[in-house]
Parts: sequence; C-alpha cells; structure tokens
Amino acid sequence: MDITVEELKQRIDAGEKVNLLDVREEYEFEDQNLGGKLIPLGELPDRLEEIEGWKDQEVLVHCRSGARSARAKSFMESQGFQNVRNVTGGILAWNELG
Repeated sequence: MDITVEELKQRIDAGEKVNLLDVREEYEFEDQNLGGKLIPLGELPDRLEEIEGWKDQEVLVHCRSGARSARAKSFMESQGFQNVRNVTGGILAWNELG
C-alpha cells in the first residue's frame, strides 16, 4: 500500500524514525531532500546491500513525482523486501503541502 505525503509529513513531524529511500539523482537530492538515504534508481541493483537491514522493516521510497519510486518498489519487492511503500506524488506533492 502506498503512502501519501501528508502521512509521511505527520510521521516525520512526530519524530518517528522512518526508513526513507530517495531514488532521485544526486543533483535533485542536493537541491532538496527530505532526509532520506539517496540511492539513485539506476544504482539501486548494485547498492541494494546498503539497505539490506531494512528488508523486514517498512521502507518508504520517494522520488520527484512517484514514477521512479514505484519502479524501485517493484524491484525491491522482487528482491525480498517485505514492506515497501511508494510516497505518492513525491517531492512535487510534498512541496504543495505548504
């Protein structure tokens, strides 16, 4: 099940520790980020071991609009990740929160 930016913001504001994965490119991350771990989508297959510890935990994946993160979610699930959720709308939706 996906997660909305509103729900993500509530959880971050509440101080909850979330496993947030940012699959955008480095220049996008440098421009604005939500404090997640950056692994660009194209590098994810080669860097999956960096988040191996998240396999049995909830992982929230985001990108600019939700398309790359949806692809990352599918890939991660195929690699045995149990609870991956796409942040719908990505940074674009986050910025509309005001």
